Amino acid sequence: MPAGYLAAMASAPSDEEIFTAIPTVSLAGWRGNLEERRAFATEVVDACHHVGFFLLVDHGVSADLIDRYFTALQAFFALPEQTKALIAKSHSPHFRGWEAIGAELTNNRVDYREQIDLSSEHPARPAAVTPAYLRLDGPNQWLPEDVLPGFRTVVTDYFNAMAALAEELMGVIAVGLGLDQDTFARRFGERPLGFMKLISYPPTPEGEAGVNGHHDAGFLTLLMQHGVGGLQVENDRGEWIKVPPRGDAFVVNLGEMLQSMTGNYLVATNHRVISPDQRYSSAYFHGPDLRASLEPLDLDPEFAEAVHRSPRHRSAGFMARRDQLLDGSDGLSGAAVPVFGEQMWNYYIRSYPDLVRAHYPDAASPD
Repeated sequence: MPAGYLAAMASAPSDEEIFTAIPTVSLAGWRGNLEERRAFATEVVDACHHVGFFLLVDHGVSADLIDRYFTALQAFFALPEQTKALIAKSHSPHFRGWEAIGAELTNNRVDYREQIDLSSEHPARPAAVTPAYLRLDGPNQWLPEDVLPGFRTVVTDYFNAMAALAEELMGVIAVGLGLDQDTFARRFGERPLGFMKLISYPPTPEGEAGVNGHHDAGFLTLLMQHGVGGLQVENDRGEWIKVPPRGDAFVVNLGEMLQSMTGNYLVATNHRVISPDQRYSSAYFHGPDLRASLEPLDLDPEFAEAVHRSPRHRSAGFMARRDQLLDGSDGLSGAAVPVFGEQMWNYYIRSYPDLVRAHYPDAASPD
């Protein structure tokens, strides 16, 4: 078991442990024999259960790809605003593209970040298709090749590398839960929808956040901080634990999809970004077909018993809908939904109410 993991969890023999550091896990443990792989999978699931975050090293993604991708990311954000606006998110009925600082809301508060959103590309369905969440499938927006040569290629390569790494981690988590390695892959369906944010954070204004406290909506997230910290994770005492930036490590955290499917044994942990310095990050969110069920898996009763023993796990909620936020509900007091697409649609209504209203007035949430 890696020393970083032992240091983080040494004083944590029970579900009541309050974490004070983020564990480090080496994917090299997944390369051994069957017994070693099972031990590693148990280690990962323990980190996921107790913290919901870990730093992943020896992940197999080449440093050259990460460097080329980061160079392209910086080049995009250095472009004039009118050039970036050629792919403004407001042009996309699938909510893909660039947005200026302050365009996204989290828990009904403005996030101070500039970003590009893109997803797995599937054929778009008719604009009036129902359920409304099926409208999220569609193409990304890309700048013309002569404006930023090579950008689309390297970003696509990086996206595909993140998807492959996330697929591998799905198998690890399944084994750690006592399931067949392909359990989650089968649940993901025929049109998995991965999602990625390329983000530029200016120095965070006093009293604000680059992104406010939240849970992620997908299965798991792979984040690269690109050398500057700012990511903070909330523990049970309400303390914000800093996640150190490491060039050799991806930050891995769980989303609400996994929380639903494991009956709260693995929960999404609240996190935010506050940085006094200019910061870049890249967040890949692994997600299934929009129609994928989030119903709990058939796990050994020991997992439900662990949830029952832990106040943190028993009481863990989900991101609230926009109408609940407007009624004054706590942002993390929402309920689970049965289908992944509904979860994602709630995210867009909550985070981009004006864009949803502009593209789909029939499906927008009233303010």
